[in-house]
Amino acid sequence: MAGTGCIVQINEDVKNMEGLSTEKDHWIFQINEDLKNMEGLSTEKDHWKKGSIYKLPASLTDTNKKAYKPQTVSFGPYHYDPLNPMEAHKHRALLHFLKRCGKSVELFVDALAEVESDLKDSYTLLHSVPKEVTNIFLQMMILDGCFMLEILRTAAHVLDDYAPNDPIFSDHGRLHVMPFIKRDMLMLENQLPMLVLEKLVAVEHDKAKDAGFVTKLIVKFLCSCNVSVNMGKCVHVLDVYRKSLLQHEPDPKYIRHKIWSMEQEEEIIWSATELNEAGIRFKKSATTSLKDITFTRGVLRLPVVVVDDTTESLFLNLMAFERFHVGAGNEVTSYLLFMDNIIDNARDVALLHSKGIIHNGLGSDKAVANLFNSLSKDVTQDPDSSLQIVHKRVYHYCKKPWNKWRANLIHTYFRNPWAIISFIAAVFLFVFTIAQTGYSIYPYYYPRGDSSPSEVIVVPVPPPPHHSSSDSTSPSTLVISFVLASIVCMFTN
Repeated sequence: MAGTGCIVQINEDVKNMEGLSTEKDHWIFQINEDLKNMEGLSTEKDHWKKGSIYKLPASLTDTNKKAYKPQTVSFGPYHYDPLNPMEAHKHRALLHFLKRCGKSVELFVDALAEVESDLKDSYTLLHSVPKEVTNIFLQMMILDGCFMLEILRTAAHVLDDYAPNDPIFSDHGRLHVMPFIKRDMLMLENQLPMLVLEKLVAVEHDKAKDAGFVTKLIVKFLCSCNVSVNMGKCVHVLDVYRKSLLQHEPDPKYIRHKIWSMEQEEEIIWSATELNEAGIRFKKSATTSLKDITFTRGVLRLPVVVVDDTTESLFLNLMAFERFHVGAGNEVTSYLLFMDNIIDNARDVALLHSKGIIHNGLGSDKAVANLFNSLSKDVTQDPDSSLQIVHKRVYHYCKKPWNKWRANLIHTYFRNPWAIISFIAAVFLFVFTIAQTGYSIYPYYYPRGDSSPSEVIVVPVPPPPHHSSSDSTSPSTLVISFVLASIVCMFTN
């Protein structure tokens, strides 16, 4: 029996080995077939170029799930929920949209069906979405697209075909609902391809509108300041908003000069408070562009930034887009790393707030400092960023001892008008004391007389003259006056 069991075991092992061999051969065959059918470089480039709406990995979203997941309304398939109350409002918006333009829904379905493949390619992980969601992909694109257009148009003009007490498209909705919809529209996983909006607008107006029409609607809804709509091709709403934050190009000659003049060495980045103590002054930039950061002649200019409850989610999604979308750039990430370097604690925030650079909507300076310090975790600095050059210039400025001595003099004696007056009075008193002492000593060494230049007169050395306090100042008066002046300056500071 034991021998029979051994034979059975050996046969089983042989079968397993044959199975492993078969699996190996199958894998080798599959690799060879894939190699034969491998796409060319241009085809592969076009494939990677199509994706623009990314499903973020858990390693990124687990640190702050609320920042990446829409709370009020979903756009697209990643966070679709048929039980979300906003789905009913999307249906209402579609009906208003169709009635206003006088077109049938079939025209919009046909227009999007022509580009359905391109729309699906925009979502990099569409295969991870449940099949029942992908089956209604076109329906979702039309509902979400029309709803988004209706939302965008509330900033351009009043939609008078909605009831005055409409929960979304009324003044009440603009105040209490729109801010949360705006926040959700700026989440990377919650985007619609720009192609959807452009196709819907083209059918609505019987022709394709100019390239900047939809961009202009988005900018007017999202941005409170004047921003140029000449942004080139944009892939979705988040991309438009990102480009609106970066509309500034530094002088190429200035950058080239800085690159050539800087040495390759490791720079220690100081906080805003330490830079201020080293003599660097902070001022607002001429624009609000995050790229408009310059350092010249001891002045560091930074764009104004408003920090509120939506800032964290906004910047995290902008950084995620720059991280996953090849060719997008790293300007927002570089800006946040720069701010993290100069903000260590609440004192740095208070300094930048006093200069009008940070508008604190969180209330606590410490909360703002913690926000900037947390945003740059696990983020890599772009070595080719123009802000690296600003870092170098600031570092080399702080290395010069004269700049630090001058800053110390200014901080000690010129902090307020009383300190300046005291310093000037002390210097005047010191000079006046020296002059008075000199006039007192001069007659002793050069007495008045009518002696001929040719006569040699030997005069015995007289004892030191005894002057009254009313006629001269003793040498100790010089020291006493200087000490008193210094004490005055100390107390006024």
